Amino acid sequence: MNFILSSVSRIGATGSLIGRKAADFLRSVNRYGVLFCQTFSRMHLLFKNPDITVSHMFTLGIESLPLVSVIALFLGSEVVIQSVYQMQGFAPMRYLGVLVCKSIVTELGPVITAMVFAGRVATGIAAEIGSMKTSEQLEAMQVLSLDSIRYLIVPKTAACMIMLPALVIWAEFLAIMGALFMVIISVDITLYSFLNGLKLFFAMSDVFIGILKTSVFGAIIAITGAHFGFETRGGAEGVGNATTQAVVTSAVLILIFDFLIALLVW
Repeated sequence: MNFILSSVSRIGATGSLIGRKAADFLRSVNRYGVLFCQTFSRMHLLFKNPDITVSHMFTLGIESLPLVSVIALFLGSEVVIQSVYQMQGFAPMRYLGVLVCKSIVTELGPVITAMVFAGRVATGIAAEIGSMKTSEQLEAMQVLSLDSIRYLIVPKTAACMIMLPALVIWAEFLAIMGALFMVIISVDITLYSFLNGLKLFFAMSDVFIGILKTSVFGAIIAITGAHFGFETRGGAEGVGNATTQAVVTSAVLILIFDFLIALLVW
């Protein structure tokens, strides 16, 4: 009898815990949606302080170039290696350029670059705002009647929406250069055949869709970092948890929105 009662008690406690977690999740989603709307409703205020946005474009975008460049070069090389392996015995090697170009331009370039960008930027934004939250700087801004969303979130979001597409275009170029280098040194195919394959099914619409997609990813990364920064509780441990949640959630949302955009445009 005691075993049955204790089992029922544990089941009840587990159900209560799941209910609380679900309620917390829904409240967090609601606050995220409100922050998203508040951020975009203030976008017109960017033009009053353009220097802040330009500064963030440099710190968030330009300073990400070295990391993005290295990863893009290896990405292109890896795509060639895997494509050659998959095509052996199934498709003529003259289509290697087509497969590499489509893979990099439509999916791998935008998504991998956005993931790398999220790892650097979402964590930075979450840590910055989380530190301001724990040190009561956000409360001080409220006392001074300063809009924290306007001055902290809007410029970062705009900078991410501008710089991430630019980084993706650069990353795609370097990835194709990396693929070209790998073809020259290790693949039994003429350079002409590979380049002809690159041009065969290349469409500017793929590039434009990638730019649109990564602009959405940029907004998601910035606002997700800001959201978890505002949600920070406690001291240094809370800031660490916020940065972890920011990068994980950004990665998940990038994949979800990549899927949704693919459903709409393809």
